[in-house]
Amino acid sequence: MTSTPTAATSPAETKAGARPPRQRIQRRPLHGVLLLDKPLGLSSNDALQKAKWLLRAEKAGHTGTLDPLATGLLPLCFGAATKFSQVSLDADKAYEATLKLGQTTTTGDAEGEVLDTQPVSVTAEQIAQVLAGFLGLIEQKPPMYSALKHEGRPLYEYARAGIEIERPSRQVTIHSIDMLSWQADELRIAVRCSKGTYIRTLGEDIGRLLGCGAHLSALRRTASGPCQIGEAISLDALAAMTEAEREDMLRPPDSLLQEWPALRLEASEAARFLTGLRRRLLPRPATDLPHVRVYGPEPGAFLGSGHVTAGELIADRLLSPQEVQSLLAPAPGLAA
Repeated sequence: MTSTPTAATSPAETKAGARPPRQRIQRRPLHGVLLLDKPLGLSSNDALQKAKWLLRAEKAGHTGTLDPLATGLLPLCFGAATKFSQVSLDADKAYEATLKLGQTTTTGDAEGEVLDTQPVSVTAEQIAQVLAGFLGLIEQKPPMYSALKHEGRPLYEYARAGIEIERPSRQVTIHSIDMLSWQADELRIAVRCSKGTYIRTLGEDIGRLLGCGAHLSALRRTASGPCQIGEAISLDALAAMTEAEREDMLRPPDSLLQEWPALRLEASEAARFLTGLRRRLLPRPATDLPHVRVYGPEPGAFLGSGHVTAGELIADRLLSPQEVQSLLAPAPGLAA
């Protein structure tokens, strides 16, 4: 009797003497946030897929693209946590960047072809003065080699085809920018900035003002909102763990919202909140609150996010009753 090929078995594997069909990975619902230290050379999506496979998770997403040549903090959201990934996307970020002075490239980083080479003749005082000029609100034009989309296609696809797309400048905020080290043509800086800041563009602008040009030779994200690189784990370390240990690395879905004020509701009010109904708060808050995280009466009963206007609690993103229950009674080894 001949066997029928399955989706997990190639036709060659159904022949006599072939190895047994590979067992399909059984996915399961997991809810939480993994702080990943993305390695060099992997895209953010590749790193996400590897972590998703290791955790056997059904649903996952990342919270902001890091280029393959960048390393560092990449918060990954699983299950119910994906509903709040935008919070991390909108959060301030921190980076450590290395600039190659005296050389510009087609892409603004080490991946591109060299456009121009200039001698480097700068002083520490000049560098400090130039860096200080970027503090606060600045205008930036997004680079062509970026994931920003035009008519449904990322700009880098146009750039690779030799097509230049007009890109309006936009405002971003540099909260802090400091020189970490400088030696000859290598300048290392630490930057804390708002969402949407392109560090490659910042590096090119610094080089231009120094009069020698520059491109980004290395980039590492060190923080995203309340999340820090020191709390992140590498893919290699994750792979070396048991499944229970991997699950223990997951933070609860509300970990991305820890900078928001919290509201706790009684059981009946919590049930109504989960239906999306507006709730009048007593006592009434003294001010409106643009963002709040909302909990039920039980410890760990995270219900979702909302905002308070004119004394009313209005739901924004809600967990399902099943998701709330899973956080109250997590699977063995899963951090709640």
